[in-house]
Amino acid sequence: MPSAKLPFTKMEGCGNDYVYVDAIAHAFPFDRASELARKWSDRHFGIGADGLIVLARDADANLQMMMWNADGSRGAMCGNGLRCLARFAEANGHTTDSEFAVMTDSGLRSVVLLSTGKGSGDVRTQMGDVTCEPMRAIDVDGVVYDFICGDAGNPHAVTFVDDVDRAPVQQVGAAIQGHEAFPDGVNVEFVQALGDDRVRQRTFERGSGETLACGTGAAVAALAARQVGNIRGHIAHVDLRGGTLLVIGEGPSLAIEGPVRSVFSGEIELPS
Repeated sequence: MPSAKLPFTKMEGCGNDYVYVDAIAHAFPFDRASELARKWSDRHFGIGADGLIVLARDADANLQMMMWNADGSRGAMCGNGLRCLARFAEANGHTTDSEFAVMTDSGLRSVVLLSTGKGSGDVRTQMGDVTCEPMRAIDVDGVVYDFICGDAGNPHAVTFVDDVDRAPVQQVGAAIQGHEAFPDGVNVEFVQALGDDRVRQRTFERGSGETLACGTGAAVAALAARQVGNIRGHIAHVDLRGGTLLVIGEGPSLAIEGPVRSVFSGEIELPS
């Protein structure tokens, strides 16, 4: 019997890249989603991505984003993934509106297509209420770091550093996933304040490792930077390894805005 093939599109927002599948137009084996996320995210033997995102409809007929990280774990929210999904829905003919809502595991989120382009162009998405706790010291393998823990539909821990290029992102990010303070894991942001309402950020994402960008992380990092006095204006510029995101608002309700791009499309065989 011939192998089943499934159309996909690879998209990226500031270097945060995902494999997208349209489960509205094509049958998708949801019971295999975790396995497929692991296989397709592999950068040597698969398509290569930070994870898998499936476009579907929920029980109320809302467009729905369902996501799995590169290790197969389910993700509740992804800001850049959602921005890309908005363009994916437009390109696949599931919306003709420039502003619409998408259901995520963290609730309904509004997205705005800021330019025309069928698959590429700037997108803004509301992040809902983003929160940050007071700074606290956490011992990670014998070294004490000051973290501001926050939430943007998923958990984050922000630490400020003098130079993000020299920050121990992999070492600390991996070590903290098993920390008693974060029994379910956590996304870890290393943030360098640059002044003029601008910060640099690197992120270790739970389930994916270090990524070139993290939209929810940018929102929490900007709010944390505002909390310590590094951000004062209405718009924060967050420079990521893959590009720059704007974080709009002063909290708790925030939005992120930036470019997305369709990289390539194709068909992939479902592994037996």
